[in-house]
Amino acid sequence: MSFTSEVKNQICNAQWKECCRKVQLAALIQMCSTMNITSQGMHIRIQSEHASIAKHIWKMLKEFYQVEPQLSVLRKIKLKKNNIYVIRVNTHALEILKDLGIYTQQGLQSHIASRLLRKDCCAQGYLAGAFLAGGSVNAPQTANYHLEIGTNEEAMAKFLCRLMNRFYLPAKMIKRRNQYVVYLKASDKIADFLRLCKANDALFEFEDNRIQRDFMNSLTRLDNCELANEMKSISAARKQLEDIEWILNYRTLDSLPEKLQHVVMIRKEHPEASMNELCDLCYEKYGEEISKSGMKHRLAKLREMADQLRKS
Repeated sequence: MSFTSEVKNQICNAQWKECCRKVQLAALIQMCSTMNITSQGMHIRIQSEHASIAKHIWKMLKEFYQVEPQLSVLRKIKLKKNNIYVIRVNTHALEILKDLGIYTQQGLQSHIASRLLRKDCCAQGYLAGAFLAGGSVNAPQTANYHLEIGTNEEAMAKFLCRLMNRFYLPAKMIKRRNQYVVYLKASDKIADFLRLCKANDALFEFEDNRIQRDFMNSLTRLDNCELANEMKSISAARKQLEDIEWILNYRTLDSLPEKLQHVVMIRKEHPEASMNELCDLCYEKYGEEISKSGMKHRLAKLREMADQLRKS
């Protein structure tokens, strides 16, 4: 089962208030249904590829409106050949649409009335319903974080963006082929959306993988930093040895000041030692305490001497 399917199953099985479940149903009908008008009246046809969502819709219709929805299962003959669950409501369709705020005196609405979403819990329920209808989220093991909700209506997409921004979820919208896609990229905001939708187990899995990945990325950055520092130290040590060779080609070691003699001997004996290690070795061998800046100053002095010899 995909991570998206796990999230949707958890949304369907979560405990929601009656008002929140109604607006969930409204989002699902708006985004997953078609309406037909015949001589017998208006009919609603709701379609989903997820059995748990179809069951969720069927139960809510029976509970809230005491209708007898017809459920049929179709099977695709192309591509994945998965099942399509179709729910038909042949009675009281117009009354259901009016009660859910989808149909008003002005006709069909692109989204339900804002008054039905005044409570935060209802706004959360509506977003959860929209995700059930057209949402997907990348598995936390993948390299990129991405959550999106697709809809055929631009007005609906803009409304979802505003609703998500109400919960400090900075959603963006793009047009992809014939769909308008509302999406989130930031991992912490995707986690907030999963929390908002009450997909708690999926949230724990997502956060666990996110923490592990961030931890491993931090280790990698530290390793790269240490490697870069080590390479820098090796390069500096090589240049220092070259300077020492130039000096000793023209001068004897005894002709140098005693402090520079110590540095020359330690660097030649320990060509890969870091600056701090050179300071410690100087103390161990000669009993001379020297700071890192002092060691840098002496090595700089050797560089100056070598540069003068190169020019001469």
